[in-house]
Amino acid sequence: MNVVDLADADPATAGGKAAPLAELTRAGFDVPRGFVVPAGVYRAAAAALGIAELSVDHAAEARARVRDFRLPNEVVDDVSLALERLTDGATTDRVAVRSSSITEDGREASAAGQHDSVLAVRGAERVCEAILECWASLWTKRAVGYRARQASRDPDPNAFATAVLVQRFVDADVSGVMFTGAASVIEASWGVGEPIVAGQVTPDSWRVGDSGILERRPGVKTERADRDDARLVTRPVVVPERTRLSLTDAEVLRLRALGDQVSTTLGGPRDIEWASTADTTWLLQARPVTVPVPDSTARPHQPAGPTALTGVPASPGTASGPVRVVRGPADFPRVRPGDVLVCRATDPAWTPLFMVASAVVTETGGVLSHAAIVAREVGIPAVLAVPEATQLLTTSSTATVDGHTGEVTTDSQAPGAV
Repeated sequence: MNVVDLADADPATAGGKAAPLAELTRAGFDVPRGFVVPAGVYRAAAAALGIAELSVDHAAEARARVRDFRLPNEVVDDVSLALERLTDGATTDRVAVRSSSITEDGREASAAGQHDSVLAVRGAERVCEAILECWASLWTKRAVGYRARQASRDPDPNAFATAVLVQRFVDADVSGVMFTGAASVIEASWGVGEPIVAGQVTPDSWRVGDSGILERRPGVKTERADRDDARLVTRPVVVPERTRLSLTDAEVLRLRALGDQVSTTLGGPRDIEWASTADTTWLLQARPVTVPVPDSTARPHQPAGPTALTGVPASPGTASGPVRVVRGPADFPRVRPGDVLVCRATDPAWTPLFMVASAVVTETGGVLSHAAIVAREVGIPAVLAVPEATQLLTTSSTATVDGHTGEVTTDSQAPGAV
């Protein structure tokens, strides 16, 4: 079967992202309608392309073959019909096309941000192209490196495959991420949530327990992302909304209650992506929490020293090493084992650096961003939202990063970092 309605999706073939959403759909939660192209369709294509026999050393070749592949006519026809049904009566004919790998969103490894999603897609031809992009993302350097890190040896290419989830696109007023647990952590900002999970903004943050809201932390909301026809655009946030929290206390408590209901339904703490419109909070993801978030309310409140910077503790532990300021992919070859990675923000393409760095410091981002999740999974300290970190930490210095307290100390801090 080439296409399955999301509500009927089988966990064995729908992949780690789609399967929980299918269960929540059947349980009556607000999940955007969608359909799944099962993992078996990918496996058939992989066999036809001869990539099932390729090792991870030939990942670039495998990716190129997938991107040049022409989907069989019967797959195109089934996708076209399913898309027509999906968008009929919707507020927009745009959809989100999202990878749902068999090996992602599990209890031991999230693969957070490792596989591609394509947003605001319209029309069957473009959706079919986006399906190929999702398949090809199994073979990116970041995804291959992540799988290798999670395995005792390089994984067998036959052991993984990906389904693809196609859903109605949600034009959100506010979006965010929530980790459920004894004390839930909620992060939110204006507009579509892609910049939040990508660590490109520092969102508003709340910690919520049974007794109510335990902590509020305003973010830095100078920009927001919204759909403009076929693409996401970033625009300035109007001044009154820059300092106003993106959720009221009542909305935070309702989200916490919703998260508890999701956790009960799915059987354990969940990493939930959500998007709110005027009258509905939509569930976009509900994968297991692989590593809990550090409890920032329990960290010791000691005065920072004269050579200390402070940010948000995102991954526990303490590590020291030479500072390596990275401004983009061109700087990747300069990173050496044990370096403290300092950057404005990270994106999934930077994941291989996490395998060699001793710690991570960023200027933006929240504790529920993909970078923070991966840092916790690979076991390196991370401190995020450190203002002007790339200017105040220099490559001639050695830094100590404390992921418990959110403090970064160094023997030399001065403007003009290279």
